[in-house]
Amino acid sequence: MQSTNLFFSVLNIATFILDPSTQALIYLSLVMTYTTLTQGFAAVIFLIALYCGLDPFKHSPLHGFPDFEAHKINMPSWSEVPMDHDKHNLLQKSELMFVNQVQGPESVAFDPHGLGPYTGVADGRILFWNGLSWTDFAYTSFNRSELCNPKASASPLSYVETEHICGRPLGLRFDKKTGDLYIADAYFGLMKVGPQGGLATSLTTEAEGVPLRFTNDVDIDAEGNIYFTDSSTTYQRRNFNQLIFSGENSGRVLKYSPATKKTTVLARNLGFPNGISLSKDDSFFVFSEGLIGRLCKYWLKGDKAGTSEILAILPGFPDNVRVNEDGDYWVAIHCRRYMYSYINALFPKMRKAILKLPIPTLFHYLLQIGGRFHAVVVKYSPEGKILQILEDSEGKVVKAVSEVEEKDGKLWMGSVLMPFIAVYHLT
Repeated sequence: MQSTNLFFSVLNIATFILDPSTQALIYLSLVMTYTTLTQGFAAVIFLIALYCGLDPFKHSPLHGFPDFEAHKINMPSWSEVPMDHDKHNLLQKSELMFVNQVQGPESVAFDPHGLGPYTGVADGRILFWNGLSWTDFAYTSFNRSELCNPKASASPLSYVETEHICGRPLGLRFDKKTGDLYIADAYFGLMKVGPQGGLATSLTTEAEGVPLRFTNDVDIDAEGNIYFTDSSTTYQRRNFNQLIFSGENSGRVLKYSPATKKTTVLARNLGFPNGISLSKDDSFFVFSEGLIGRLCKYWLKGDKAGTSEILAILPGFPDNVRVNEDGDYWVAIHCRRYMYSYINALFPKMRKAILKLPIPTLFHYLLQIGGRFHAVVVKYSPEGKILQILEDSEGKVVKAVSEVEEKDGKLWMGSVLMPFIAVYHLT
């Protein structure tokens, strides 16, 4: 546009002050210059389009996913997304424990005797803190080898390429009666290991003939029934970014009965179901739906048994959910919802076009989370009311949280992305 304006400005001046022959020479010169600039600009646009189309360095998140489809996510109205903030950034007062001793400790659990914590880490092990040091407690893969050994100076993400071999234990829950530990392994399904630990045994790897591809979280009721989430029947955990980018809703919430050894689908067509936690009286459970950013309640008893309802719209993308002794729920928010991710959720064609650009996945991910890591945890009542919000909006201390376990006046916070467990003192 600027080159076009310049062309006509010069031509107008020449018309008034120069003779016709000189005008003709200038006109010809300007036309040739303008044509050259236009062709050069067109060539640049062509090269950019060619680069984007070929993606020679395989930067696009869609590389390797020829069948990728982007789906519209049925988001709540923007006015429903809570804007509550912790103005004091109280999570910055947290203590970082076991730094670089645990890689990607998503779930934090304590056994029926109050011992622990226990946590699953990125190399596939479940570790136990004996008060002095971390010891190996359990494994989910029967095929562990040197490939699965912990790596010095490794980050949690450095294990992604081998976690389908070594296992990736996510949600952990102890049966308070038996001391058995139930494990949601992202690749090996629902598993169990006895109080002495060791190699976990498989309970179920499919439901209705459809394999579990991304087993995520688990809880157990007083009768021994296990409730768990399968975040997607399409994408595995190592492709969780593509799951988020696609917006597909093949996730399920399931129930496993030890008595019948049958797995039942309780809820389906969910967008990245993640955390799950029973109520204190086992009359219902609460689960998080990551893509939409909400908590849902599923009734197990009473007149509403077998039905579900929306409990709360969340301020961002939720991870695990844990009930405390008062019956309230702590929800780990992976990151807040920003307008960029909100608009992308509503317009799948635009989202897919952006994802085709040869921009590394990390940059697309950072755009989704507002440009930086920052931790948010929220406590909800059983009725879905916000009771407390804690935050580190600058990501100075607690950069990310996958789970919040309340015990003895402390919040134990694990993160699938961080090399530590953060502890916040409530009192």
